[in-house]
Amino acid sequence: MKYKMLFFMFLGVIAHGQINRFFYEYTFIPDSRNKEDVKKEMMLLDIDKNGSNYYSHDTFVADSTGKADLEKQLKSGSGSISVNKREKPGQISYKVTKQYPDFKTYLFRNISMDKYKIKEDQKPEWKILPDKQKIGEYSTQKATTGFGGREWIAWFSTDIPLQDGPYKFYGLPGLIVKIEDTTGSHRMTLVGNKTIKIPNTEKEPQLPENVKITGLFGKEIEITEDQFKKAWKAYVNDPTKNMRELMMKNGGDTNAKVAFKVKTADGKEFSDPNEVLREMEKRTKESLLKDNNPIEPDLMN
Repeated sequence: MKYKMLFFMFLGVIAHGQINRFFYEYTFIPDSRNKEDVKKEMMLLDIDKNGSNYYSHDTFVADSTGKADLEKQLKSGSGSISVNKREKPGQISYKVTKQYPDFKTYLFRNISMDKYKIKEDQKPEWKILPDKQKIGEYSTQKATTGFGGREWIAWFSTDIPLQDGPYKFYGLPGLIVKIEDTTGSHRMTLVGNKTIKIPNTEKEPQLPENVKITGLFGKEIEITEDQFKKAWKAYVNDPTKNMRELMMKNGGDTNAKVAFKVKTADGKEFSDPNEVLREMEKRTKESLLKDNNPIEPDLMN
């Protein structure tokens, strides 16, 4: 009860229209068969009085650029929309939100062109240990939990009385400064923070009525974890199903022209529908083989 009161007192001092932004360096090993290939991504944890948002800085920038490009195409009035499958600078596409005061948690993930909002039905159950250490400028204490198919070791600091942390982790008597799974595959470490003004929420670009591209824009589909698992397995078995259906729908519409392109890392472009599908399936299956060590194995297996 003491920690909960401190938590809400701390939230109370956050000025209206401002958020506390915490920067986490996320290091991860996507391929369990190649542990030398360690990736890094700067993740942001934005906290205000209503809750928190955890997402990739680079992916956010790339998505914003893509939306601006689409807006430009729509305003041009040319009637032609080019949807490029480009290499994103951001490696992490998912987002996690938590709603205070009950910490209702949602994971936002895409499968192909479908956007999903997945409610988390379990909360981390922590075991707080007496071990303490200094991490950066923070005095921290150790805690452990089993979550998502992994065992985790966290270090939290009561210097920042927020019961939150990166990804889906929360519920400790202070902000999680560092958390790592016991295999060393996933680690999130706090590297900085600042207070910023909340930016204006941008609306999703609206497509003309004669152009229907299901899943690219609009609201996410809210589903359970079990439903997401089924959708993920279907995608792994047939990764180009949605794109095939999309091409068939738009192919018969003489009033809308949607150009699909795939650009490879070596600069090659594919625009023929059959070539696009073959290239997408090839690249997706290659990517899935190398991305076999997810942060939540229970959700993806």
